[in-house]
Amino acid sequence: MAATPPARFMHRDLSWLAFNERVLEEAEDAANPLLERVNFLAIFASNLDEFFMVRMAALKRLLDAGYQNQDDFGWYPQNLYDQLQERVQALTKRHYDGYEKRVRKELEKHRVAIRRAGELSPEQKRFVKRYFDSTLFPIVTPMAVDQGHPFPALASRTLAFAVVITRYNQPHLAIVPVPRVVPRLLKLPAEKDEHHFILVDEIMRQHLGNFFRGYKIEGQALFRIVRDSELGADEEYAASLLKAIETELKKRPKAKVVRFEIETAVSDEHLALLAQGIDFPPGEIVRREGDLDLSCLFELSGQVPEPGLRFPTLTPPKPDYPNIFDHIKEAGFLLHVPYQSFQPTVDLVQQAARDKNVLAIKMTLYRTNDDSAIVAALQEAARAKKQVTVLVEIKARFDEEKNIQWVKELEDAGCHVIYGIPKLKIHSKITLVVRREEDRIHRYVHLSTGNYNEKTARIYTDLGFFTAQDDFGQDISDVFNVISGYSVPSRWQRVVSAPNDLRKYFCELVDREIACQELHKNGLVFAKMNSLEDPQLIEKLYQASQRGVQVRLVVRGICCLRPGVPGLSETIEVRSLVGRFLEHSRIFLFHNNGDRRVFLASADWMRRNFDRRIELLFEITKEEMKEHLQFVLDTCWRDTVKARVMQSDGTYTRAKGDEKFNAQEFLIENYAR
Repeated sequence: MAATPPARFMHRDLSWLAFNERVLEEAEDAANPLLERVNFLAIFASNLDEFFMVRMAALKRLLDAGYQNQDDFGWYPQNLYDQLQERVQALTKRHYDGYEKRVRKELEKHRVAIRRAGELSPEQKRFVKRYFDSTLFPIVTPMAVDQGHPFPALASRTLAFAVVITRYNQPHLAIVPVPRVVPRLLKLPAEKDEHHFILVDEIMRQHLGNFFRGYKIEGQALFRIVRDSELGADEEYAASLLKAIETELKKRPKAKVVRFEIETAVSDEHLALLAQGIDFPPGEIVRREGDLDLSCLFELSGQVPEPGLRFPTLTPPKPDYPNIFDHIKEAGFLLHVPYQSFQPTVDLVQQAARDKNVLAIKMTLYRTNDDSAIVAALQEAARAKKQVTVLVEIKARFDEEKNIQWVKELEDAGCHVIYGIPKLKIHSKITLVVRREEDRIHRYVHLSTGNYNEKTARIYTDLGFFTAQDDFGQDISDVFNVISGYSVPSRWQRVVSAPNDLRKYFCELVDREIACQELHKNGLVFAKMNSLEDPQLIEKLYQASQRGVQVRLVVRGICCLRPGVPGLSETIEVRSLVGRFLEHSRIFLFHNNGDRRVFLASADWMRRNFDRRIELLFEITKEEMKEHLQFVLDTCWRDTVKARVMQSDGTYTRAKGDEKFNAQEFLIENYAR
């Protein structure tokens, strides 16, 4: 019997929490170096914040609007909200317990300690007092809450003290935010080979009385809020998309609170006052023991010079070439970061900026790093009077402010900057360099599965493709015309785009495997991506499975497909790889009766990628490159150390094998040869 509709899919939000649980497992894994486990604790915390800012916030908006209909996964809003809250509570308890009961104690065994105020030596107490007087006291602003002082608009992810003070037996409430302009972890003087720290909020707690001279502190508690991150700009009718986004960003500090955590020491009376001021349901406030917001643990690793507590330093190899254009024209090449150096991507833009024969550079920027060498090269090219066109996606979530600043700096340098397209995000990663050479104009193209970000290229696995093939050059020139003007997209020679027909094209490729299975019994779909959520693609994969096609999926994060369900998905296997590097590349292989077709893409199999983003899928046609991408897929599938196998109920179990095989470590060694 066929599965009932709700049982055909895992809910995307429950699946995402399962992914963050796999991140937490890496923090719990004693085989990982200790400071890397600390980083995984911080990643878990940061991930969960974003989940509340985006997914839980959207769900709360539905509930507030009285929406009661089932979603596409068969869940009613209130039932889903309650289930997610229950799952979050269980995971966060495990998260904090893992830190307090295990990781923190193991850190102390290695002479790394986060001290409480009562544990400081006399020298450390003097150091802390000087730091408070010289740094914290001048920048901290306590805020009264009364008829003349409304409750302050605290920014999302802010930590603050709620302080109840009295004078002449009259109680008053004050809010003291923990400053975000200084690191939260302060390194203390300590003995040689010891590393001691204290939280800035712990310092403030000991000195709160300094802010309220003439008043008595009756009670205090640290709390933290997270707000809805949605921007409500009307993109279609806004006269200026840039100004519309800037206006919405100014509203974020007053957006609805979606998460409220507070220390257990707070009294019910004081908690009720806070809940009223923040406009948050008292029954949903989470009381927590221990330090709030463990995302601050990111700061720890960089301040502890103990190489033995981290993964070995990776120095990725870089191709040797005097001129990037000659190297690309010779044969083109693939670049797999972080196993190989990201530098050729930087070189392409830098050499283009300085090459007198380069006439134009066109590029898309979705997320990039501070002090970006690529952005600097684009500015240099514009100042050298080259034609530079840059699409900066100012709607990239959580990078809106940074990208708006890049827009202004690029425009100041003389670049022609496009801010984006209303109702769509430009998520494709493209560079086009137009160069005049002896025989004619040549076009050099770079396409990637990941961002032009030198920082994340050290920890995200992504694939870049460099080519001077004419067909790619023609296609990408036309893609930029679509992005920058009024050209109508089409199905090009070498690339396929969303939202035009990418979903349809993938379905056609799966249909071809169904036909191969019926004729030759060798249908195979082998794909690697971040997330699989699109119901139409999932149904197409179910159809393929019911016809006998073998489907292998490496899906790091969300997976709404249920593998191994009798009569539905028996030939589908799903694995997730969570390890040292964040798996970010998207690779799609279709057996095609032995004449395999292999593609790379900026898109996952999600509705947002197919319907609300401009994405590119590009085919790799050279046999040695296809062979290499097959090797990458096979290597990921072999993993028995960091891989988890998805079960039909949505749970994950560790992959098993006769020998331990870590795909990421193997690839490090393979590329180093």
